[in-house]
Amino acid sequence: MDMAKGLLRGLAGAAVVSATLLALAGCQDDDGKTGANGAKDSRNPVIAPGKPGERARTLSPEQAARERPDDTPNAADQTYVRGMIEHHRQALTMSALAPDRASAEAVKGLAERIAAAQKPEIGAMERWLARYPAPGGAGGSGSTGGSGGTGGMGGHDHGAMPGMATEQQLKELADARGTDFDRLFLKLMTAHHEGALKMAGQALAGGNNVAVEEMATEVVATQTAEIHRMRALG
Repeated sequence: MDMAKGLLRGLAGAAVVSATLLALAGCQDDDGKTGANGAKDSRNPVIAPGKPGERARTLSPEQAARERPDDTPNAADQTYVRGMIEHHRQALTMSALAPDRASAEAVKGLAERIAAAQKPEIGAMERWLARYPAPGGAGGSGSTGGSGGTGGMGGHDHGAMPGMATEQQLKELADARGTDFDRLFLKLMTAHHEGALKMAGQALAGGNNVAVEEMATEVVATQTAEIHRMRALG
């Protein structure tokens, strides 16, 4: 599962749960509660599955609404998504240099896979931001247009984000060729991925939104594997 699919699944999760609960509630029509006048209560109950070893509970619609987990995005979710868009954009900038500069086919292939994975991930995160804009209209997906630099995005200091290459390092990478490029690319991209893991860890620890949790979990899984691959190549 790539992150874009994980995001779509996270955004659709609430709808699937609601549909399931409604279907279960519909099965209770013939056994609905009766009111004081002997007529059946028109409000269908909701069946809430119990924890392992516990029985399911029958809730009123009002109770079910009160007990539904609140995954409203918080500041940690917003910070992660906005920052990771820029983090990914720099990875695309670095990866785009590989076809004309790298000497090892393995490095070229790695750069191609990184770009293929992170482009749709950026799109998924931008759709998340459109659905959950930051309070007061602050932030957003940025205005770097995929440049991957360390500036832009509402004036945030991207150089402070873990793993981000400096402008000087990006220039050195662009100027390098052959084995020198391979060595520097692996060094910078490994650090870049390690920074992404730190950002994902912060989101998992402090965030509240299910979709962001899935995005961060996917980053941990995919980029940990790529770090191992890059260390083996280096």
